Amino acid sequence: MAGVEIWNNPACSKCATARATLDEARVPYRLRAYLEQPPSAAELKTVLQRLGARPWEVCRIQEPAARELGMADWPQDEASEPRWIEAMVAHPELIQRPILLLDDGGALVGRTPEVLRLAVDRSSDG
Repeated sequence: MAGVEIWNNPACSKCATARATLDEARVPYRLRAYLEQPPSAAELKTVLQRLGARPWEVCRIQEPAARELGMADWPQDEASEPRWIEAMVAHPELIQRPILLLDDGGALVGRTPEVLRLAVDRSSDG
């Protein structure tokens, strides 16, 4: 099993909880320091598809960069998606965390115990 990829911020308590949950369940994972290795626009689009999410649904609009860009007032429609994606690629701290890329082709934003349990279950089914 290749394991789960975690888009990880070491300073994030939710990321630490995700790592601990996977460790406890003995689910293998690899960390991606997405702040140092930001995704490309194409990669972020693929992850959004795997999540079944639109960019603004995984954007941290309270971050300073988002406030500076005025993202809270940006349109949330299909035509605006490239603008959101480019901002998130340029400022990866805007990407919600932790994102868990699962071996089954899906992805989850692992911010709650329920979602982390689902990630463990889906990773253990292989």
